Amino acid sequence: MYKYLSILCLTLGLVSCDPKQLQTALDIINSTAQGSQFSVADGLKEALNFGVDASVKKLSADGGYLNSIYKIALPQEAQNVVNLVKKVPGFQNIETRIISKINAAAEDAATKATPIFVSAIKSITFDDAMTILKGKNNAATQYLNNKTYNPLFNEFKPVIVNSLNKVGALDLYTDIINAHNKIPFVEQKNPDISKHITDKALVGLFALIAKKEKGIRTDVSQRTTDLLKNVFSQQD
Repeated sequence: MYKYLSILCLTLGLVSCDPKQLQTALDIINSTAQGSQFSVADGLKEALNFGVDASVKKLSADGGYLNSIYKIALPQEAQNVVNLVKKVPGFQNIETRIISKINAAAEDAATKATPIFVSAIKSITFDDAMTILKGKNNAATQYLNNKTYNPLFNEFKPVIVNSLNKVGALDLYTDIINAHNKIPFVEQKNPDISKHITDKALVGLFALIAKKEKGIRTDVSQRTTDLLKNVFSQQD
């Protein structure tokens, strides 16, 4: 703002009192300010797009979830079922198999996440951008999480269910449930794992996006475009 006031003062000193010249000078200043506003918003969108792209590529790779800190475990109720079933002959390795399959489903579903995130990123306004720019190292990711988590979840869950079917995880889980419910004197169970997997898959994605955002904010070498360099130099 001070920069624009300085330009205004200098301009007023150089032009006559001709209203047309004065209006031209004000139009130039307003245009410069608007360009700066668009740059801030575009820079943050670019940073988030980079974060999303890198995160999706990493987690959608073979073993992206399974062999990382974002590995998805079974919900407790389902884990209790598996703990009983793996004592049944023929089901000794069932825990390893089901964990592998649910993570494979998350990896498959992650490939469909990019357009869902990109659509949400486009809605960031200049006012949002300025607040985010001056915020914490995960401010952009947190904004995206707060604004979009529920619609993302609703869009992502069918993708997860489709992927669970695709890799055979739900068929295997059905076998586990059937084996469990045949055990004498046990309470019948059939916990829904798709909601849990969807939630954990998104938690992992957001966590990795936040990590990428922090990198761009704190490590100049990760600002790989002129736009990122110009925008994030304002918060250094």
